[in-house]
Amino acid sequence: MLSRLASQRLIEVRQAFRLSAQVYRSFSTALNYHIDGPDNNPDLPWEFSEANKAKVKGILSHYPSNYKQSGVIPLLDLAQQQHGGWLPVSAMNAVAKVVGVAPIRVYEVATFYSMFNRSKVGKYHLLVCGTTPCMICGSREIEGALLKHLGVERNEVTKDGLFSVGEMECMGSCVNAPMIAVADYTNGSEGYTYNYYEDVTTQRVVEIVEMLRRGEKPPVGTQNPKRIMSGPEGGNTTLLSDPKPPACRDLDAC
Repeated sequence: MLSRLASQRLIEVRQAFRLSAQVYRSFSTALNYHIDGPDNNPDLPWEFSEANKAKVKGILSHYPSNYKQSGVIPLLDLAQQQHGGWLPVSAMNAVAKVVGVAPIRVYEVATFYSMFNRSKVGKYHLLVCGTTPCMICGSREIEGALLKHLGVERNEVTKDGLFSVGEMECMGSCVNAPMIAVADYTNGSEGYTYNYYEDVTTQRVVEIVEMLRRGEKPPVGTQNPKRIMSGPEGGNTTLLSDPKPPACRDLDAC
């Protein structure tokens, strides 16, 4: 009797885990799977442009000839810039050919780092910092304002192809939280820019979007007019002058 109940319970547990795994996989399909499509399959030709081939040589020159695979990350970044902000599988295959490794070695890198986009993004890819300091300071509201204004979901591209919104982990400017980064792919790899906009508000991010839509360049850095870079509102209250030098700089003479 007890063994039968235990067996039945084990079956129920297995079914529960199987169901939850399917749910998790459905949420993370973009991260775990590649499905061939008309604009993303290994049969599509892809190669670096003539201008970028020179950059490829420059990148590889930083590594010993027998360690060309060390250049996979900067080469993927260059390919992503050339391809409008995302990496089709044919671009990954091209990088693998350049560095002389099996394509799976490049796939491993491209799928590990969230900065590599394996599906289409907008010409302006807006990345909202989601790490703790920014989250505490309202990054969820910032993301919500962007999604509502653009009428898209996260990682969805607007109908005009101009904008998409994603999440990124710590951008290293926590003192100016919350913040977003904007990857500008409007001019390919030649004109690629990646800028931080800090101390943003739900109103300010919408203004930034509309400035970008008009082809304007919003001022980068803090968006709080009362701050200079990372300084406090109203100006510094400490370190107002050059630090005093030590009593004796020539330690051997002291």
